[in-house]
Amino acid sequence: MDPDRSATLPAALAQLAWEGTRARPEGAELDQSRELERFLAGIERRAFRMAQVSLRNADDALDAVQDAMIQLARHYAARPQDEWRPLFYRILQNKVRDLQRRRKVRRAVFGWLPGAARAGDEEAPDPIEQVADSSANPFDELAGGEAMVALEQALAGLPGRQREAFMLRNFEGLDVAGTAVAMGCSEGSVKTHYFRAVHALRAALVEHEP
Repeated sequence: MDPDRSATLPAALAQLAWEGTRARPEGAELDQSRELERFLAGIERRAFRMAQVSLRNADDALDAVQDAMIQLARHYAARPQDEWRPLFYRILQNKVRDLQRRRKVRRAVFGWLPGAARAGDEEAPDPIEQVADSSANPFDELAGGEAMVALEQALAGLPGRQREAFMLRNFEGLDVAGTAVAMGCSEGSVKTHYFRAVHALRAALVEHEP
């Protein structure tokens, strides 16, 4: 991600989370703030890639991730730490859907104008490729390869809920229960969306099999 926009964001949000409240002892606030900072720093890069797959625009993806971080810090920092991950991704998916809805409205309103359909189509270089990452996530290790490019293109073609289920399970490693919280649906729905996504992706990526 762009270091000018995100390098200090997790620390700033961790501090923001406790401003204006003394509901916890100072020591507990400090420990929770540090844990929140570590959580946000650790999740930032993968969340950006997930948002970018759905939005196909680096700036929109970065805005969605940062808005989700702000909302988590402001409203859920005091929640148990094991709740942060599914809560964050539920917020992020809502942000992504909101941006997608806005795009549809813009296209409906301005699509008839000459040249409007191509306005803003230019994609900026992927800033995620410029950032070193120590994560062992196998999808990150494939980020620059042909297989990952093909996977992201196939993911972009999936229905939104299938794409969410697949990325939350595989990119972020959430279990079925956590994915259900993040998606705001039942565990049965998660299994159905994930099953369909896997089969669609296998069909789309058959030519890239070793």
